[in-house]
Amino acid sequence: MAPELPPLLPPVGVFDQAEFPDALESEIPDIPPSPVIISHAPPAVARSVRRGCWLVNFRPTGTPLVSYDGTIRVEVSAGGRTASGDLYQRQIVILPGGTSTLGPGPNPAHGIPIQPLNRYRYYLSITRILEHSTPGNSFELGFQRWRYILPTPANRNGSWVNEGPFSATMTWITAPAAYPSAGDYLEGNLRNNLGVIVGRLKMGWVSWYYRKASIEIDTVQGSERPTGNGAGEAWRTVGIKMGWDLTEILSQTNVTNPSGAGWSNGELHASMLQWRNSSNLDIEWRYHLLAVHLLDFTERGVMYDTGGTDSNKVAREGAGLSSHWMIPPSGWGRVNGKRWGGEAAPYFRSAVHELGHAFGLLHNLNNQYFMDTSNLIAGAGEVTPPKFPDNIRWNFADIDLRRLRHWSDIFVRPGGVPFGAASETSPIISPPDVEVEVPGVRLEVEPLRPELPLGAPVRINIRLTNVSSDTPLRVPKDLSLKSRFVCGYVTGVSGTPRTFSPVVITDDNSMRDLAKGHSVTASLTLLRGAEGALFPTSGVSEITVKINWPIGEAEAAVVGKTTVMVTGAYTSEHAVAAHKVLATPDVHAVLIFGGDHLEEGIEAIRTALNDDTLRPHFAAIEAKRCARRFMSREPDIETARRLLDDYVVRTDVEAAQLRKAFEDAGAGEDRMPRSIRPNGS
Repeated sequence: MAPELPPLLPPVGVFDQAEFPDALESEIPDIPPSPVIISHAPPAVARSVRRGCWLVNFRPTGTPLVSYDGTIRVEVSAGGRTASGDLYQRQIVILPGGTSTLGPGPNPAHGIPIQPLNRYRYYLSITRILEHSTPGNSFELGFQRWRYILPTPANRNGSWVNEGPFSATMTWITAPAAYPSAGDYLEGNLRNNLGVIVGRLKMGWVSWYYRKASIEIDTVQGSERPTGNGAGEAWRTVGIKMGWDLTEILSQTNVTNPSGAGWSNGELHASMLQWRNSSNLDIEWRYHLLAVHLLDFTERGVMYDTGGTDSNKVAREGAGLSSHWMIPPSGWGRVNGKRWGGEAAPYFRSAVHELGHAFGLLHNLNNQYFMDTSNLIAGAGEVTPPKFPDNIRWNFADIDLRRLRHWSDIFVRPGGVPFGAASETSPIISPPDVEVEVPGVRLEVEPLRPELPLGAPVRINIRLTNVSSDTPLRVPKDLSLKSRFVCGYVTGVSGTPRTFSPVVITDDNSMRDLAKGHSVTASLTLLRGAEGALFPTSGVSEITVKINWPIGEAEAAVVGKTTVMVTGAYTSEHAVAAHKVLATPDVHAVLIFGGDHLEEGIEAIRTALNDDTLRPHFAAIEAKRCARRFMSREPDIETARRLLDDYVVRTDVEAAQLRKAFEDAGAGEDRMPRSIRPNGS
């Protein structure tokens, strides 16, 4: 179970420009609002809870070395106020002589605090707050307090425990020194559901914004910096609409092109680690955007850093953007046939879209807002004016604004939960009744090998077929784990489901018309998911694959299942190799990214290759990595050939990828091993 967002009071939208009309021309002023004078006599001042970020402290009773600091975010709309909060445990300092004391709390003069991720403890879903104004000097604050259990290797998302309702009578008093507004400060005793006082709660206003972050932009030579749409929209204005204080950091412009014209996901990640400025995510939320000429596996943009299973163990930190992708000659409105980076509006929109994924947002399609995809927005402009890119809506959709403002910190901050975990664990955001079954569509799931040894990746083939409808059905064109449409879970002998979801999110979720009797096929290689290894023990495991896609305001859903039998260790060498693979998260990252920079993962794969039992199952993965150019390393075709000379377990998709890698390296069919030739010819 996970925390629900606070109740929503419509409408959700941008900051009220009437309250500070110069917000788009200058920074939002930190000026306290004037008191409201009630018209009847005698005159009285009506107080209200100010919009923005409030610095919060909670000190439990009877525990002098325990204190929690955080924020409460208060959003104001015509219907009242929506609020949420997060608390982090303050560090304990050991003084000379061994005496322990509480460390200092955040300084209110510094505005919105950024605190260490590993100190995160609570999410506050605020259920009661002063909605408008009061002539009194206090109000009742109520919330559900959700305790966060930090992630473990077996559960990378962490877990939540609802500790029940709490309430406090919050009273206005003069703010201590360093707070920017002396009149926006409150304190009160916190009570549990039995009415027992459990501590003291303090909150003082520090910023008009709800959150703050920075975006570092690096480019290769010749790629444009995505800094705005050329018509007034820029990162700062996007931040104002989000309610985030976004700082743009324009960094390197001469990032070295590592190999060929296209960049792999592994090269993007390695370059982020090499070129970005030094940053500490415990004191700054910094996201990284790298603009390159072309991307290998997608056209316009990619958020490649989804899971924190890579060498620096940080989820949702980086995204890549293609500046030299050539727009098709038709179907793209005013920018037909032009270069992507040369068109400021769609280029900048694509950058915001990919950073939206880094903020934890999924695709939100067919509405022309930021989390829609460029191809769908362009297609909509071909049907209903105006043409693309004039039909772009320069904001996030209301539901996404709500997430950005009121999700838990760990759902949005870089290094928090893996991509997709926030959406999957917020049932109030994605209620199950939006899903509808599509009659006449069948999803078949078949394992490539029904039985396989412990430690081996599990390869499955999936087929989506229109089995009954005489009218072509609109379905996803791509069913790989690079699309947003596919997810699932594995249930092993323990009975606990282990989830898997897309590992690389691109700005391309094309649909196609599927005629009766026709199918869309794909192959998935399953190894790890959000909870760790998907097949950590021997025994029968059931694999459930789910495909979702939008149909109007609802979501189509179709499910398919299969089983595999994982056998135990055959030899002591096999046991050692399987242990190494299952205990090394970077093995999964090598499978996704390839490259040479994930040394722990490569070492574990080589251990598997040295074991006779696991070698056939990892040979294609390592051959693909070797056969592709990475940074300054040329393709190692000879090593790839040796790996593929023996018996190899691989899907037809993997064979096609290997053939392309050989062709790109200049190796003709005569140099290709028989194991990857079409039909084994």
